[in-house]
Amino acid sequence: MAVSLRGAAVVLRDVSGGAMETLSEAELDAYLAAATPLAFWRRHRGLTQAALATAGGISQPYLAQIEAGSRTGDVRLLARLAKALRIRIEDLVQDDE
Repeated sequence: MAVSLRGAAVVLRDVSGGAMETLSEAELDAYLAAATPLAFWRRHRGLTQAALATAGGISQPYLAQIEAGSRTGDVRLLARLAKALRIRIEDLVQDDE
């Protein structure tokens, strides 16, 4: 994947300005070990499944299934969850490449 100089400059600006969150090495290890990005970000934000499910307007069992990767949510649901987690919706989508 090629990164343009302009894209790199935008990332550096956002990181240095606090608009983009960075992860420590331990947090990155936890992200990679998580079943899904949703599972990582919920834990990283210190939320229970019940609290995030309420914020997303869904049941806790449904959220658990999404976190486990056995079900997927529609884009509107992912947008609500991303907003509750203070992340971009793209951060919830796994890159299978």
